[in-house]
Amino acid sequence: MQKTVYLILVLFICYASLPANAEESDAEYQQCLLDKLKTASAKTTVAALKAQCKKSEPVPIVKIAEDDKTVLPEPFFNKKRTEGAISKRVKEERQSQFNPYVITPHKKNYLLPVTYTTKMNREVYREVNDWSEDLSDTETKLQISFKVPLNTGDLFLENDSLFFGFTMKSWWQVYAQNISKPFRETNYQPEIFYSTPLNVSVGDTNSAFMVGIEHQSNGRSQPLSRSWNRVYLNWLFEYDNFALSFKPWYRLPEDRKPDPLNSDGDDNPDIDDFMGYFELGMAYQWDDYEFHMIGHQNFSTMRGGAQLGVTFPLWGKLRGYAQYFGGYGESMIDYNHSQHRIGIGFALTDLL
Repeated sequence: MQKTVYLILVLFICYASLPANAEESDAEYQQCLLDKLKTASAKTTVAALKAQCKKSEPVPIVKIAEDDKTVLPEPFFNKKRTEGAISKRVKEERQSQFNPYVITPHKKNYLLPVTYTTKMNREVYREVNDWSEDLSDTETKLQISFKVPLNTGDLFLENDSLFFGFTMKSWWQVYAQNISKPFRETNYQPEIFYSTPLNVSVGDTNSAFMVGIEHQSNGRSQPLSRSWNRVYLNWLFEYDNFALSFKPWYRLPEDRKPDPLNSDGDDNPDIDDFMGYFELGMAYQWDDYEFHMIGHQNFSTMRGGAQLGVTFPLWGKLRGYAQYFGGYGESMIDYNHSQHRIGIGFALTDLL
């Protein structure tokens, strides 16, 4: 009986001392006090009950890091305009890019367990081994790509960024029968690039500009070594769920080889004839599906290549991925070899 009287008095004091602001006087707060009173001991104070029921203050998305007081960046594109698919992705990336447990994707990350090519490039391997005829037209293809921010605040312009990026792409002869299932080709592509939003738009479009330098090679010894270095610009445009990129480049010149087996000099002096001087990319998001196209072309030689792909939901973060490539330059070793390839598998990250 004494405890019941005590709880009634505590309840009366709690109601009498409720603050005037709406957060603490709403029905949810009062119900919490009633629930706590039912299980409270005789020694529980009013202040303790109120502290248990007081709502937490909302945490802002853009906040100051406790250790270095660095202000996390605002959205990539002009926040006064409508956010498209790219700007939404960049905005989400910037909320986690300094988290030590998060790896930020750069290009698409995928695994295609089964791909089939109409024309395996066996000729290039005949110079160095006797198993080129044992290469299978069916193989596994995979790509791993990530980037690391190199600045924690604005460098020159508002919301600009400097990144180190790395992309690795491999073709694995896992279905070969008479050889030891080697990785037939692996391409390595490190790069450093700067990006900044542009305050130039047409209607509800957003745009951004990138400039970078990249190296791409297959890490092989002669005569299978292939490599080049490029300085590039990249203009990005977005409208709602559609994105467009135009990436022209300049290949840094190299000396001609004194001998084909010499490690010094240009491994592939005619690569521009097949890869051209630019890359055009497009991506479109429709419901849970994403379609993309990436192509390069040399209009003087009328040689080039294009990759088409679509991702679709499977379960969780895992997405299905179907890919087609046609033309020259799917890999460094195949820069001057034309083929058609189709593949099916999984994607961990999308472009948009």
